[in-house]
Amino acid sequence: MEWRDEGILLSMRPHGEANAIIEVFSALHGRHAGIVHGGASRKMAPVLQPGAQLDLAWRARLEEQMGSFTVELTRARAAWVLSDRLALAGLSATCALCRYALPERQASPVLYGATVALMDRLGQAGWLRDYALWELTLLEETGFGLDLQQCAVTGANDGLAYVSPRTGRAVTVQAAGDFAARLLVLPAGLLSGAALDAREAREALHLSGFFLQHWLSESIGRPLPEARARLVSQLG
Repeated sequence: MEWRDEGILLSMRPHGEANAIIEVFSALHGRHAGIVHGGASRKMAPVLQPGAQLDLAWRARLEEQMGSFTVELTRARAAWVLSDRLALAGLSATCALCRYALPERQASPVLYGATVALMDRLGQAGWLRDYALWELTLLEETGFGLDLQQCAVTGANDGLAYVSPRTGRAVTVQAAGDFAARLLVLPAGLLSGAALDAREAREALHLSGFFLQHWLSESIGRPLPEARARLVSQLG
């Protein structure tokens, strides 16, 4: 059995003295693990960094086996964000959530495209909005999508300002009324395309984080990865 694909390196751990086990998010084969022979060497250290874009070739005698990868670096990313602690935290959170939420060996082309786009935007102006939208895409692709296009009460498309924590549907200011304090804030920038300031970024991650915690995490039966909490804490 063998295939060739492109993918994002999610994690690497040593395996024996010289080899490494990597986990990748590939375009056509989803989240996939395999051994890289010689992957623990100094020569491979700059290649096997989280977020790296790789050309992958996988081989195994049987399809259900872990198999082995040969890899070629096509784009490094970790080095770009090493001087930006927040962007580095965003990269770590993205990799950790992919490992946490994605089923093994199941293609997710929409999320893969969104993940590549986000990885290439880390550290650039406005990337926090891209990250917040990526978490909403992750929820959508794992079966827990929110409805942020129209008001759950009136059907209006304008003036959306809140989200129901029970249904995941948007609500306008007028429809929220006295119940506004019980709803989650929907930052206007998420819908308008405007950059998020620090407060709106915290609100956006609180919004997606609520559903990651109460819908996705409860379905998986494990707490969210610490890498996401570290990103949120760096936003203050």
